[in-house]
Parts: sequence; structure tokens; C-alpha cells
Amino acid sequence: MTHVVHQLYETDCSRWDDYVNRADSSTFFHLSGWAKVLKRAFGHTTYFLFSEKAGRIEGVLPLAHVKSRLFGSNLTSTPFCVYGGIVADNEEAASSLREAACRLAEQLNVDALELRNTKSSEPGWPTKDLYSTFRKEMDSDHDVNMKAIPAKQRAMVRKGINAGLISEPDEGSDRIYRVYSESLRNLGTPVFSRKYFRILREEFGDDCKVLMIQHEGQDIAGVMSFYFKDEVLPYYGGSLAIARNIKGVNDFMYWELMRRSVDEGLRIFDFGRSKNDTGAFKFKKNWGFEPAPLYYQYYLVKSTEIPEVNPMNPKYQFFIKSWKKLPVCISNRVGPFLAKSLG
Repeated sequence: MTHVVHQLYETDCSRWDDYVNRADSSTFFHLSGWAKVLKRAFGHTTYFLFSEKAGRIEGVLPLAHVKSRLFGSNLTSTPFCVYGGIVADNEEAASSLREAACRLAEQLNVDALELRNTKSSEPGWPTKDLYSTFRKEMDSDHDVNMKAIPAKQRAMVRKGINAGLISEPDEGSDRIYRVYSESLRNLGTPVFSRKYFRILREEFGDDCKVLMIQHEGQDIAGVMSFYFKDEVLPYYGGSLAIARNIKGVNDFMYWELMRRSVDEGLRIFDFGRSKNDTGAFKFKKNWGFEPAPLYYQYYLVKSTEIPEVNPMNPKYQFFIKSWKKLPVCISNRVGPFLAKSLG
């Protein structure tokens, strides 16, 4: 009996997620909820494929079609997510999904099919060497975790503590959005819509939490994190400009997230991806995390080379410098129209 590839419908979501939760190489970004998030928040058409044999799911591949006049047309697993690609129990299931994805990419006539793999899995496909990810096991003892942070960054955590910073969980999304949107404007990056943050909270519930950092009763930083199996993934974080006047704000924020996660019984702290040799990359290394390369691999359809829709592309530098000068109220209004196509 051969594998048959199907497209995900509402009635199969629980089966899909049961598979994702038991598969060894799955990630938070393989959950079926992303199909709803991508459609509701951005209007993107999704093609979540699963490979079935004898009525049993043996592999999944979440895909979405992101098309834009500015940034091209791509079929991606998974847009707006750091991980994606094929998760399968065996090569037969993986091969059926790979072939189905390539056929779909050709039917849609996209520039490229992009699989955001944590490991190289498509021999011969062009691979982007741009990102690394940072993951580390946490100890159940807070003192052990604190001592594992290199001395310089550990001192920054303590400065944050001594400055009177406090952490506070938040049930909504407005507070983190205010902080995050200003932070992205300052970096020259278009921000997502407020609606996107609200939908993430609605769709993933307790697996999507917000932690705010306050100083003297005022929000100055915050992070939205995802929770999957025994992992915590700080994902959308930022700080206000006034936080620069206080030492150790970001270090304190991630320490508090780590401390609270240990108390919740979690084991892995996933610091997520960063572009190689950037400030964020060095910050995570300085926390004692070792980088592991990510393998973003491409099946080229219309394009003759790997798409480069990222801030490292020189053609976007003028745009980035100009964006930093916009008032936050303007960047928050215009940004979502651009951000939804950046994927």
C-alpha cells in the first residue's frame, strides 16, 4: 500500500495535531493552527499537506502561498515562522510530500518553493546559509541556570534586578504590541498588524503567552512566547527607547522567562533564529547558547536564484533607513500592508 497525500480540512485538524505532538522532529510551527492564523491575519492561501497510509498519518508539510508585487511569489513552509519543512516517519512519506509540494509549486507558478528545515533534507536543492538557531536545555535549579550564563551577561541580569525591574504576565496582546511595534520601527522593519497578535493569542491559547517587563509601574519591554511539548520559544520581543537608560532590560526579560519556564516544568529554551554574525546572533552566543545552522532549501520554479527577501539584501537598506524616521503611529498603519508579504 502506497502513501496518499491529502490537503488538510477542519475535520482532520485533531489528527494532524496528534501526529505533530508525537513526531520527534516536529515544531510549534507545524501545528494546524497556523493555517487559520495565516488565513485570518494575512489572507494567505494555505496548503497543509499530510501523507497517509492505511488511514494513518505518517507525515505532514504545512505550506502557504505568499505573493506580492514587491517581494515576489513563493510557496513556503512556514511563512512568518523560523522552522517548517517536512516531518515524516519514513522516507516514503517524506518523498510523497516532497513530490506533491513540487507539483503544487509548479501549478501555482511561484518563484520558488521554500522549506525552512532544521536539518538538511533535500539533497541537491539550493540552500540559504543565512540563519542559525539557538537551543539549550534548562536545569531545574535556578542557581545552575544563572551560573550557566557567562559572567558579563550574568552581570547584566543582576543589574536589571537591582534596577527594580519586575516581570508580569499579561492576558492580552495590546501591551506587547505597543512595545514590539515601537521596537521594530526603531530597527527599520515594518511591523505586523495588531490583529495578528490578537489572533495568535486566540488560536493558540495557553501555548502563546505574554510576559511584560515594568520599571516603576511603566511597561518598558515585553515578549510573546510559544510553548510546545517541553519547550519555550520567546518569539516576538522588544523594548521601548526609554529602556536604553536602564542597564540589563533585555537580559532580565529573558532570565525571567527562563526562570518562570523552569517553574512550569519546561526543559528546553529555544532562543530562535538570528542572522549570522548580527547583533542578535552575538547576544545569544553571549548568553552561552551555541548556534546551530538552519537549512532553508529551495525548489526553484520561475526564479533562477534563491529569493533574498530579508534586511541583509542591500536593495532594502535605503528603505530601512527611511522607515526608522517614521512616527510610530504612521509605521503602525502602513507597516502591516508590507509585513504581510515578507513571510
